[in-house]
Amino acid sequence: MSINHEINRLLHFAVQRELMKEEDRYYAANRLIDLLKVDAFTPEDDIEEALPTALPILDEMLGYTAEKGIIEDTMEQHDLFDTRIMDCVMPRPSEVIRRWQADYARSPKAATDQFYKMSIASNYIRKDRIDKNIIWKTPTEYGDLDITINLSKPEKDPRDIAKAREQKSTEYPKCLLCRENEGYAGHIGHPARETHRLIPIRLSGHRWFMQYSPYTYYNEHCIVLNRKHIPMKVSRRSFENLLDFVTILPHYFLGSNADLPIVGGSILSHDHYQGGRYTFAMAKAPVEKSYTVPGFPDVKVGRVKWPMSTIRLSGIDRDQLVDLATKIMDAWRAYSDESVDILAETDGTPHNTVTPIARRKGEGYELDLVLRNNRTTDEYPLGIFHPHQEVHHIKKENIGLIEVMGLAVLPARLKKEMAALKQEWIKGTEDISGIEEIKSHAAWYKEIRAKNPEAKPEDLDKVLKYEIGKVFETVLTHAGVYKRTPEGMAAFDRFMQVVTK
Repeated sequence: MSINHEINRLLHFAVQRELMKEEDRYYAANRLIDLLKVDAFTPEDDIEEALPTALPILDEMLGYTAEKGIIEDTMEQHDLFDTRIMDCVMPRPSEVIRRWQADYARSPKAATDQFYKMSIASNYIRKDRIDKNIIWKTPTEYGDLDITINLSKPEKDPRDIAKAREQKSTEYPKCLLCRENEGYAGHIGHPARETHRLIPIRLSGHRWFMQYSPYTYYNEHCIVLNRKHIPMKVSRRSFENLLDFVTILPHYFLGSNADLPIVGGSILSHDHYQGGRYTFAMAKAPVEKSYTVPGFPDVKVGRVKWPMSTIRLSGIDRDQLVDLATKIMDAWRAYSDESVDILAETDGTPHNTVTPIARRKGEGYELDLVLRNNRTTDEYPLGIFHPHQEVHHIKKENIGLIEVMGLAVLPARLKKEMAALKQEWIKGTEDISGIEEIKSHAAWYKEIRAKNPEAKPEDLDKVLKYEIGKVFETVLTHAGVYKRTPEGMAAFDRFMQVVTK
C-alpha cells in the first residue's frame, strides 16, 4: 500500500464528489501530508476510478496510521481519525451555506439533494454502516409498518471504554445537538464532528439550524435544532416552527418529540425536531371520523385510523391551524378521564402532552397531534402508555416521534436472537425457557409456533419478521392513550366534545 497513492485517490474522490474544487488540491494535499506524517508527496494525474464512497481509501489510510502508531487500532479511534482525514477535503461551513443558498434559488429539492449528497460523500453519514441495518415492512390493518433492526452503531472496544474513564468531563459542547459541535474534533465518548455542517433556517423569526442525522433511520433523516441549549418544550411556537419549516422545504415533513420523560425522545435537554423526505404509514392512514370545531370553519378536524390516538388538522390557513392546535393541546394538558387511566397530573407533576407532526398536502398543510400521557403505576412502572412487559423481549425503549409515525427502531441483539430462535424451531424445540440467550422470547416463541405449525425452514425468516412487526403493532397499541375498542373510542369522543364546545 502506497500512502502517496491513497492521498491522490482521496483528492480525486473529493474533486469528483464536489467536496472541493481542483484549485484546492495542493492545499488539501498538504493538510493530509501533515495529518498522516508523510515526508513527501508526488501528484498522480492518471486516477480514473469512480467510487460511491471514500470508505476503501479511508480503510487503507487507517491501516497505515495504525501500523505507524499514529492511532490505536480501535473502532472509536478509527472514527475520530477518519473524520479528521475527511475534514482535510471538506468545504468550510460558509461555503456549504453559500452552495445551499445557490441551490435553493433553483429549488428547495435541489438544495436538500446536494446537501445530502455532500453529507454522504464526506462520510458524515456513515452509509456503509446504515446499509447493514435489517429493514422490512409488515402489513397491518393500519398500513405497512417499517421495521428496522439497528446494526449501524458499532459496539464499544474495551480499550476505548478504559480511555473514556480517563477523559476529563467538559461542558463544551453541552450536548450532541449543540451547534458548537460543527467542526468539533471529538474524543473518546464524544463523536468527531469535523465533517459536520449546519444550514441556518429562520423559524418564527428565530435562528435554527438543520443537519442530517449521522445514522439515518429513513431517507434524508434530518434534525432541526435550536441555536440555544434549552430544554424541549411543545408550545404554540412549536406549531409555528413546524409549519414554517414545511413551507421552506415543502417536500419534507417535520415533527417534534413530546416534551415529557417516558413519552419523549432520547434527548430532552436540547430543543429540536426531526424530519426528512419519507412517507410513513401514519401519513397514509385515513381519517375515520370528522369533527366540527366552532370558530375554525377552514380547518378540517379528524380522528386518524392509527393505533396511537391522533387528531389530524388540515387546511390552508396556517394561523387557524396554529390556533386550533394550541386550543387542543391546552385542553389536553388539563384533561383527565379516570375511566381510561388518564390523569392530567398527580401531585403537581404534569402527565399530558402531544407529539406534533407537520407535512404539506399540495398548497395546504396537515398537522397531526398525537395525544400522549406518561403516568406510571405499580402495575406499569415504566408507563401505562408505554410498551408493556409482554413485549419487552422485542421493544422496551421509549416510543418517540419515529416510532409514533410507524417505524420501529429495534435493538441489534435481535439479529442474533432471531437466528437462535430459528435454529431451535428447525430442531423442533418446544420450550426455550432454559436457553439463556433467548429465554426472554419463550412465551412468544410458543405462541408463534402454534400460529405457524406448517412453517418450513425456508419460511422461518419471513415468519419471524412478520411476527416481530405484529409485536410492534401491539407496542403502538400499548402507547395509545385511547384503545381502539368501543369504550376507548367513546372516551376519545368525550375529549373531542371538550375541544368542539
